[in-house]
Amino acid sequence: MRIALLVGMIALFTCGSAAAQKELDSSRMVTVLSFNILHGATTKGDFNLDVIADVIKRTNPDFVALQEVDFLTNRAKKYDLVTELGWRTSMAPIFGRAMHYDGGEYGEGVLSKYSFISSRNVVLPSSEGKEPRAALEIVSVIPSGDTISFIGTHLDHTENEMDRINQATAINRTFANSKYPAILAGDLNATPESKTIQIFTSQWTASDDLEKPLLTYPSNKPDKKIDYIMYSPKKQWTVLKKAAVCDEIASDHCSYLVTLILN
Repeated sequence: MRIALLVGMIALFTCGSAAAQKELDSSRMVTVLSFNILHGATTKGDFNLDVIADVIKRTNPDFVALQEVDFLTNRAKKYDLVTELGWRTSMAPIFGRAMHYDGGEYGEGVLSKYSFISSRNVVLPSSEGKEPRAALEIVSVIPSGDTISFIGTHLDHTENEMDRINQATAINRTFANSKYPAILAGDLNATPESKTIQIFTSQWTASDDLEKPLLTYPSNKPDKKIDYIMYSPKKQWTVLKKAAVCDEIASDHCSYLVTLILN
């Protein structure tokens, strides 16, 4: 199995002050993974949750936003995918339905190393005849004692951008002014120059340099950026490192890994 790790530049504090030279407080660090899991299938066409779980275990995130998650569908052999992956990775799972599908449900998943204070699944606008979409939020407390919001989502994949624009607008309206520091992660199906991403970056800060982004799709030879991790408010987070983790068997998407610190 060919595995490629595309590592981005490490963005650390460069200020020369004595405070900036202190060792970073690991209790305030948050490592986040966004991972489109191809509804449990691999690119070989089989069904192997251990391959997907291995990517998560190797990257060791605190929170995972999962897209294309099946819940008790026939094609996923009636598995509850997020619970199965939670068991395999020793993380707490939660599923958010976007639609009924194939004898079960289909939507978003979140995995967390920490327990949930609360959760909510928000239905996003979609045009008639298109796949419904959702955004799944959990609120949790990290080891420093700080409370944060983590949101996973998956936007419309069709050529016409209008649904993505409406979905981005709805996410901003619902989450961007959270009373907690917030992280948004997911497969946005939009490239950096798109109107969709411009809407997001009006209220969120991208962890990538969007002029020279880490490419995430397809996993065997990535040539575009469609998977993102963003944060808000800008002054409360600093990006420490980031990487596109491209396992061409586990999924057709590279997973996107970012470590941030809460300022």
